[in-house]
Amino acid sequence: MTFREKVLNLLDEAIASHPSLFLIDLEITDAFKIIVAIDGDNGVTLQDCIDISRAVENNLDREEQDFSLEVASAGVSKPLKNVRQYKKNIGRTLKVKTASETIEGILTSVDDEKITLEWEAREPKKLGKGKETVQKRQDVLFADIKESIVIIIF
Repeated sequence: MTFREKVLNLLDEAIASHPSLFLIDLEITDAFKIIVAIDGDNGVTLQDCIDISRAVENNLDREEQDFSLEVASAGVSKPLKNVRQYKKNIGRTLKVKTASETIEGILTSVDDEKITLEWEAREPKKLGKGKETVQKRQDVLFADIKESIVIIIF
């Protein structure tokens, strides 16, 4: 079993004991620095990070392989990668990039294949001069999404 497989198995066990948490990313550098990003349906607390870190660190042998470990929550500026992340962000504004366009709108629904975004746009009136505000709605397949970022509005 490779070092990465050992770490992944330990992470799976640790996350299984915290059902609201899920793994976003695992990176192991050439210098054996383990970088773990987690997220949760209700957010991630410092204690969650400590618990996951201890579960991994206490079950790896530093005599066998020296390593460093960093466990953190997925940052708000990081792209969304997981369907559960999309579901927890329903009602928030997303900036979604596809191969052909960039859409900024409110995430209104998520299923296993696609997301739905809604936004207002100013378009020329069908009759007469000027513009009118219209409601837009678009479904975007997960397969078409290159990057999705939550936009923080103050």
